[in-house]
Amino acid sequence: MRMEIDVSMDYQLDADPFVSLAIEAARTEGQTVLSESLTVDWATLSRVEGEDGLGTRVRAMVSAPRMVLRYHACVEVTRAPVRFGTLAATPLHELPGEAVTYLRPSRFCQSDMFPAYVGSRFGSLDGGAKIAAIRDWVEEEMDYVPGASHAGTTALDTFAGRQGVCRDYAHMVCAMARAANIPARYASVYGPDVDPPDFHAVAQVWLDGAWHLVDATGMCGADEMVIVAVGRDACDSPFMETGGPAQLIYQNIQVTRLAD
Repeated sequence: MRMEIDVSMDYQLDADPFVSLAIEAARTEGQTVLSESLTVDWATLSRVEGEDGLGTRVRAMVSAPRMVLRYHACVEVTRAPVRFGTLAATPLHELPGEAVTYLRPSRFCQSDMFPAYVGSRFGSLDGGAKIAAIRDWVEEEMDYVPGASHAGTTALDTFAGRQGVCRDYAHMVCAMARAANIPARYASVYGPDVDPPDFHAVAQVWLDGAWHLVDATGMCGADEMVIVAVGRDACDSPFMETGGPAQLIYQNIQVTRLAD
């Protein structure tokens, strides 16, 4: 499946001219970037590797009080749909180093607070079947409510309030999966059915020797997501970071399926 991505952003910046961006489609297994272009007006750009060597962070030094950005990409997604029931958990002593980090609690995913609940609710299940049950629980128990959470909302807050947006859904899946000794990381993605259209967040879990995407909002399938960045939680993969306050003027994200 080919995806066309169009991003337009316009922000008023404070005195600090530095902006860090994670918006470019990653060159990683399951997707191929066929073409892309990025322009940031009045800016000098450089790039560094993203977390786990996946994706890039664009560093923009902007010489004007506004950041005006346009990003366009065409990406072919070759990733197959995930059938969690067929995936086995990897024994802890066989986990690779890249996965072990994602067993630990993080700022927004306090997985050490969930083992008792996860054990009582999902203890009879293993591997992918357990992840599927966690995903379904999060989707069914939570209400998608823009504005119900904020930049400081944690998985514990979300568990108590049962409301949030994609960021909160992803944090819940990550926290519960880690509590079940299944590595889970936060992933920033693009998807064609995100409603309202925006940057999107999902979880990735380590099963059967590979990472697999999990979207508890039900908006996106793994075969139609374009991965941008990954990390322990939203702290590691924000789409934009600035050296000072930034005020939104305009932002538009469009992701479209292209006919073969």
